[in-house]
Amino acid sequence: MASFIIEGGHRLNGCITPQGAKNEVLQEICATLLTEDEVTIENIPDIADVNNLIQQMMNMGVTVSKNGVGSYTFQARSINLDYLESDEYINGCAQLRGSVMFIGPLLARFGKATLSTPGGDKIGRRRVDTHLLGLQKLGAEFYHNEERGIYSIKADKLEGCYMLLDEASVTGTANIIMAATMAKGTTTIYNAACEPYIQQLCKMLCKMGARIKGIASNLLTIEGVDKLGGCRHAALPDMIEVGSFIGMAAMTQSELTIKDVSFENLGIIPDSFRRLGVYFEQKGDDIYIPSQDRYEIESFLDGSIMSISDAPWPGLTPDLLSVMLVTAIQAKGSVLIHQKMFESRLFFVDKLIDMGAQILLCDPHRAIVIGHDHQFTLKPRSMSSPDIRAGIALLIAAMSADGISRIDNIDQIDRGYQNLEQRLNQIGAKITRS
Repeated sequence: MASFIIEGGHRLNGCITPQGAKNEVLQEICATLLTEDEVTIENIPDIADVNNLIQQMMNMGVTVSKNGVGSYTFQARSINLDYLESDEYINGCAQLRGSVMFIGPLLARFGKATLSTPGGDKIGRRRVDTHLLGLQKLGAEFYHNEERGIYSIKADKLEGCYMLLDEASVTGTANIIMAATMAKGTTTIYNAACEPYIQQLCKMLCKMGARIKGIASNLLTIEGVDKLGGCRHAALPDMIEVGSFIGMAAMTQSELTIKDVSFENLGIIPDSFRRLGVYFEQKGDDIYIPSQDRYEIESFLDGSIMSISDAPWPGLTPDLLSVMLVTAIQAKGSVLIHQKMFESRLFFVDKLIDMGAQILLCDPHRAIVIGHDHQFTLKPRSMSSPDIRAGIALLIAAMSADGISRIDNIDQIDRGYQNLEQRLNQIGAKITRS
């Protein structure tokens, strides 16, 4: 099990460029199963979750060529459908949550798919009901194999229909969109997720020949086509990395420029950090963060304590709440962090409290942070990363601490952040991998 050794107290200085968006790329790689033609995707991050998904694609018969840094061409011409029933395939899918998005394109193109319980972060319940209900409405039938713990999914034909999703699930919406592109007739999806990841997936599918209206809204209309073709597509920069670097700069009192952030696709993220008092400037498509000796959390207009919570897009992504919580530790003032979606995602705060942070965990979903205003430095500690986003939050805390900290289980961080210690060390951090 790999670990990070972090020497805290070093200020960062320079420029850093965010990687490609992990959550977007996972969807788009799965979408290449919809066609036998070549699909080239650029700006793919070199991270564990993406690499494992690509390996699964290769195992099932997809030809994958690496064209250069971050650029891959996929050709799903010869899929081994028998492999999709194998224990190797099922066990591989169980280790990777993104594998759940295989079922939409496989159903659309081959009329069959297999679903195991998908893996990923241990952050509470992560239902797949939205996926299954949406695909059932398109005509899929599910058969549960209790002995193997899997679902066999079949559809002689998919037919478009109207559906109102029970929740605006990003991966659920992606799965249904991919299946609907080749369903007969018209599919209308209401309460669809509309994150930039979904917008990008729809744009890529349209390049492949899909007919999708309502992109960027929660009401999508998809007219099914008989066949999809190849295309070339580039993924957006990862908004979660952008937010992580903003929080990192504030906590370490660093001067940092984040390059090529696709600012127009960051939504409410910049304003959410401004509410914590973090100052930065937009310079073209870059974010410049000057060194700040202190930053002060805003209050609401009636003087009540600031509350920051996650919500479906265009609300704040839940993936950044861990970063925002740790950023508030050195702010002046107090803030309530309300993680509505996952009931286990705030349980890492005990490690921050042990470092000296003033945090009151109200319940599994809410925590109050009372900022130190940089009047007290966090103490170094040995910790373990429970999930990707808690891992980066702990790393930020360790970088601001006075002394040497250790973070174990950084395989979790590697799932979402590309060559992180090398990139941070280039701009002044002191992080080694052991």
